[in-house]
Amino acid sequence: MNDFLRYAQNQNVHFCTTIMKFAVIQFPGSNCDFDLLWAIRDIMNADAEFVWHDESSLEGFDGVLIPGGFSYGDYLRCGAISAFANIAPEIKRLANEGKPVFGTCNGFQILCELGLLPGALIRNDSLKFVSKWQSLRVNNTKKFTSEYAENEVISLPIAHGEGQYIATPEELASLKANNQIAFTYENGNPNGSAQNIAGITNARGNVLGMMPHPERAVEDLLGGSDGQKLFASVLKNFVIQEVNA
Repeated sequence: MNDFLRYAQNQNVHFCTTIMKFAVIQFPGSNCDFDLLWAIRDIMNADAEFVWHDESSLEGFDGVLIPGGFSYGDYLRCGAISAFANIAPEIKRLANEGKPVFGTCNGFQILCELGLLPGALIRNDSLKFVSKWQSLRVNNTKKFTSEYAENEVISLPIAHGEGQYIATPEELASLKANNQIAFTYENGNPNGSAQNIAGITNARGNVLGMMPHPERAVEDLLGGSDGQKLFASVLKNFVIQEVNA
């Protein structure tokens, strides 16, 4: 029995993950794509496969996962070139249809460049690459976070040089008013992000971008499993069926 099945058993629910099929988008320079595929397919038992950035269709997919890395070598700025990839219009289409779209690290940067999330990610205030386990506070219990307790403090890995989240005062006020700030940094801000922001959703709640890496924290063997509840939340809230065990 894998970790997700144990999780579902402990929560006395069964998630019908076979209903959903996820596209893990691969860009030149992606380096967390296999981690993300492993997390959603092998740990969470969902259907998923890689989709190359040059493809022009996401027909048949029910969700999109955008991995971390250095897409297109981070030229111009992080995620900027990826926003013009052939697959970009299809990512926007699925987001506009209300399907789950998730981006971690470079994926968060790409979602901002696509205009699916407000704000931008710039160089860490320390001007240094930061790689460590980081405490986070879960600020809401919406579609991507419902399996956590509100205000729960969790630990996930971070690994980025351009993770400082910035936005206009109006955008920051809107994020707070609409309860779109999903995660904030706890016990220290590693990159200077405004309001300690680590992850945000769109107003509709079906697009999440975050700098930490939940896909690297789905097995205790890897040092922690706090990321597992994020993927469990997606499978619970975006899948049509949930059947009590």
